[in-house]
Amino acid sequence: MPVQFNAYVKDCPYMHIDADAIERLVPMSAAIDALEAVLVAGLDPEAEPDRGVVDVPGGQLLMMPSATASYAGVKVATVTPGNADRGLPRIQGLYVLLDGETHTPLALLDGIALTSLRTPAVSGVAVRKLAVPDAGRLVVFGTGPQAWGHVEAVRAVRPGLRHVDVVARNAGRVADFVARCRAVGLSASAATADAVAHADVVCCCTTAREPLFDSALLPDHAAVAAVGSHEPDAREVDADLVGRATVVAESRAVAARECGDLVLAASEGAFDLVRLHTLDALVRGEVEAEEGRPRLFKSAGMAWEDLAVAAAAYERWAAAAG
Repeated sequence: MPVQFNAYVKDCPYMHIDADAIERLVPMSAAIDALEAVLVAGLDPEAEPDRGVVDVPGGQLLMMPSATASYAGVKVATVTPGNADRGLPRIQGLYVLLDGETHTPLALLDGIALTSLRTPAVSGVAVRKLAVPDAGRLVVFGTGPQAWGHVEAVRAVRPGLRHVDVVARNAGRVADFVARCRAVGLSASAATADAVAHADVVCCCTTAREPLFDSALLPDHAAVAAVGSHEPDAREVDADLVGRATVVAESRAVAARECGDLVLAASEGAFDLVRLHTLDALVRGEVEAEEGRPRLFKSAGMAWEDLAVAAAAYERWAAAAG
């Protein structure tokens, strides 16, 4: 049954799919498959509407619309840096899913849970194509929901994953994260940034504005997913890595506008945006990782990703209810 968010929406005629329901309906592997399927089917991320960003007191209001022939939808999200001191999530929001033809509301989904799922799932799509087949060691920067989601995503596409190194500033959170990894059967340990020297996959899931590690340590075969920022003046990886790697992003236009890892490397002369590959081309087999180069996937997050996962959740709910 749909789970109602609160009493104020209990009489609405559409489904209310909360965080628990999203997790139950769309496991990580299903979210990865749903995202890959829409790209294989021909969705063009370059044709997507721009993300709406409005500065408001204390943070930002984001509006992310997308549409296909079957569905339309919009995510309204807030980014509130001060919430960390309040014990509240930095990112909050709701997602409204509509019928693609009539635009009748179909479902209201928890925006935090949707974002927490679709972001690592997009990385999973990229890692499936970029990481070496026998990838066994993962380095994760961060200990929040995105960091855990990326552990799940890498496990989904590289089931041979056996060890996770966890890098973050808060020792208590690192210890909890290590324990969580061990509870699902992985070897795990607290680590420092130089652990990337032994990594097959690196996931950067932080709010850092400066590079998290020295990319000179990174093996040539390693795949890196950097997802923590969508601002042109913030980055999690250094310019040397961007210049050295096979680089993939969701969209050329979004990368040039929002991906500081790439924008700053280009401004410093380390990278030419002409060399950038797109995720849809990677999925369709039009691009392959170059031998002897690390592989970098830089994600800023796009509205089509929310729509793909929201539609998967709704269809699975409808199938179970029907």
